[in-house]
Amino acid sequence: MSELTSRERVIRTLKHQSVDRAPRELWSLPGIGLDKSDELKEMLTRFPNDFTGPFASYGQSLRAKGTAGVVGSYTDAWGCVWHVAERGVAGEVKEPPLADWSALASYELPWELLKGADFSKVSEWYAKSHEFVKAGTETRMFERLQFLRGSEALFADLAYGSKELFKLIDMLHDFFCKEMELWAACEVDGVTFMDDWGAQRSLLISPTMWRKIFKPLYREYCDILHKGGKFVFFHSDGFIEAIIPDLIEIGVDALNSQLFCMDIEEIGCRYNGEITFWGEIDRQHILPRGSEDDVREAVRRVRRAMDEGKGGVIAECEWGMDTPTANVAAVYDEWTK
Repeated sequence: MSELTSRERVIRTLKHQSVDRAPRELWSLPGIGLDKSDELKEMLTRFPNDFTGPFASYGQSLRAKGTAGVVGSYTDAWGCVWHVAERGVAGEVKEPPLADWSALASYELPWELLKGADFSKVSEWYAKSHEFVKAGTETRMFERLQFLRGSEALFADLAYGSKELFKLIDMLHDFFCKEMELWAACEVDGVTFMDDWGAQRSLLISPTMWRKIFKPLYREYCDILHKGGKFVFFHSDGFIEAIIPDLIEIGVDALNSQLFCMDIEEIGCRYNGEITFWGEIDRQHILPRGSEDDVREAVRRVRRAMDEGKGGVIAECEWGMDTPTANVAAVYDEWTK
């Protein structure tokens, strides 16, 4: 097979067609860019990504202040105050703006992000790019609910069926649908959204509750994007095996999940050809503490379970603060074999 462009390679993979090699996408935590910028640049020169983001910007936030990844605190565009204890990581929300439901009546969503968005150069950027252009979004319903309300309070709200919770979900869903509509009308190849649904061995809520409350919302995001001709990418950490069939049903094209929390071989056996596996390699144990041989065997395991020579796997890996540079290089070197 002749060498494909990056865009062609990713699209063929998403369609489960044969490719010359697995498409690459390296993720790196903020601290890698801060403390290992030369190593990151060298890695991307040696193993270029097949993905790029669009040349676009959201509107200026009215509430955001401070800097993410720096020890201390910062406020995001939604008014959530994050505390960072370790340089280079996102931190945790310690001051949720809706900790008391009485604040909901006056709470305003950051519509300025969408109203002030500048997508005027997206088409020009797309025409010049040979990479697969994938847009990131603010859409992360479950996580945004946690950030706004606080995790403990949110789980209680879900258990009791709080009417305020469903009012907030409706508000957020309206925002996220508008965001998806903006991207659906733009010249990009794919759009991603996310939510971390899994603990180490199970979902954080029951599959029944997930299907009743959240699945219809996700379906609408997928429908909007597919009507615009976009591929849908979804990320979730943790053990999410129970909802993989649901994600396939509603139209998710590529799934980034912690495969090594689950039965990789069983997942591959059940779902190969129905969804593209968008990484990953074990970042809890193997990447930070394994040898280069361990890393290479992990890549081979994913390939044996998911690839079958028909595409369907994107070589994604996350470079964390505790991951040796040599192990990241071993991931991508092994994927080229």
